[in-house]
Amino acid sequence: MDSAGKEREAVQLMAEAEKRVKASHSFLRGLFGGNTKIEEACEMYTRAANMFKMAKNWSEAINCLNAAIDIYTDMGRFTIAAKHHITIAEIYETELVDIEKAIAHYEQSADYYKGEESNSSANKCLLKVAAYAAQLEQYQKAIEIYEQVGANTMDNPLLKYSAKDYFFKAALCHFIVDELNAKLALEKYEEMFPAFTDSRECKLLKKLLEAHEEQNSEAYTEAVKEFDSISRLDQWLTTMLLRIKKSIQGDGEGDGDLK
Repeated sequence: MDSAGKEREAVQLMAEAEKRVKASHSFLRGLFGGNTKIEEACEMYTRAANMFKMAKNWSEAINCLNAAIDIYTDMGRFTIAAKHHITIAEIYETELVDIEKAIAHYEQSADYYKGEESNSSANKCLLKVAAYAAQLEQYQKAIEIYEQVGANTMDNPLLKYSAKDYFFKAALCHFIVDELNAKLALEKYEEMFPAFTDSRECKLLKKLLEAHEEQNSEAYTEAVKEFDSISRLDQWLTTMLLRIKKSIQGDGEGDGDLK
């Protein structure tokens, strides 16, 4: 089926869904099987959204998902609503490249998951929010999330290994804003989570703070290179480390490189 065919089918599904919503609102339907009609409407909106996605009609796909979300939240089915918010966030993230809107939908999804006590799902959404907030220079928002998720995971035997990554990221956000903030945060994280002290991330932060204090661009770059040779830096970490490096006097705009 070509794109036009998929769109036609999606429009038909939307019309059917709307009919079912209207039918469920009638008095007799409310007494006899109104919920079935509503559930069918939700399924149709979701199928229509998938058809619109295949046809790359992103705005209509979002409209259908929002229609389904409205119904699911009215029914108190927040977990399904949260999943749809993630789908919308992913469309904004990868197709429409509107990061502010992606953040808003990840936040809403996290709220719904928290309400249902699905904490690991909520944390996944929040970590997306934190990563994008830092990219948009909303460092305080990112720090609060990384600290919160770090504190939530450090006492969990299965998740505590990840806590060091969250404290590392929070400290980098502090560092971009202010060197002293980063030092104080690092002391706080070591106190909260003693295992952090022996991590490569914590040792790197100490070397970077020392290099920054001495305004030594070469020592900073060397410390990053050494870390990267064992644990490859991803794009987010590279961006944050470059932002800090640019604040070293004499590095100017930097050479845009860490290696």
